Amino acid sequence: MGNMRDLTDGATHGWDIPRKGEGLDGAEALPSSARVSPTKQTRVLIVDDHEVVRKGLRALLEKRPEYSIVGEAVDGRDAVEKATTLQPDLIILDIGMPGMNGLEATRHIVHENPQTRVLILTVHDSEYMARETLRAGARGYLLKSDAGHELLLAMDSLRQNKPFFSSKIADMVLKGFRGQEEGKPKESKFLRLTSRESEITRLLAEGKTSKDIAKILDISLKTVETHRANIMSKLGIHSVAELVRYAIRERIVEP
Repeated sequence: MGNMRDLTDGATHGWDIPRKGEGLDGAEALPSSARVSPTKQTRVLIVDDHEVVRKGLRALLEKRPEYSIVGEAVDGRDAVEKATTLQPDLIILDIGMPGMNGLEATRHIVHENPQTRVLILTVHDSEYMARETLRAGARGYLLKSDAGHELLLAMDSLRQNKPFFSSKIADMVLKGFRGQEEGKPKESKFLRLTSRESEITRLLAEGKTSKDIAKILDISLKTVETHRANIMSKLGIHSVAELVRYAIRERIVEP
């Protein structure tokens, strides 16, 4: 879950990365109508499957008059539903959650509510995950280990229509984008998977059975098995044990 003990310490520094049109794929500028007036309260939805994290975030933000907590969600599906009903301006969203993960939730939320800004708050220090959330429409990516001193700065940046990434992640993404490591960044096999296959891969790697997944995603067992076979083929993997090792190595799931 990362170091969340110092959440109330405030923000000291951060790292902005270029938006689309300034040299980084995916971070597309929001229309001026989506910018929040300095005097207007920003409506915030907090999404994390750990109650202690949600409480810590709420306690911190309730001290800031410019932010109004409109709700909390415990997983991706809950987040998508509440984003539609509550219409928050900004969502703080974890990635590793049961059922629909934060990446899938971001895709749904941004598709349905393009003006909603999503700040990913996660333990995943992965260039791949950062790029995927950026492509999904997130405006910021903050490591939980940095949250104690960068959370408020990240939120203020998104509030003013500026993207924000933790320094470590920004460095990874920029190096990968500019091809400074081994000439050209290597594309992960995971990118070959469809959105549904990616979701099932994460659930399998988290230890869910095919029956569990069918129930979580509300699809038939046969459909899950078909997706599972396609996943194994695309990744060149022959067992769930191999899949788990692959997911941990690629930082798709936490070890």
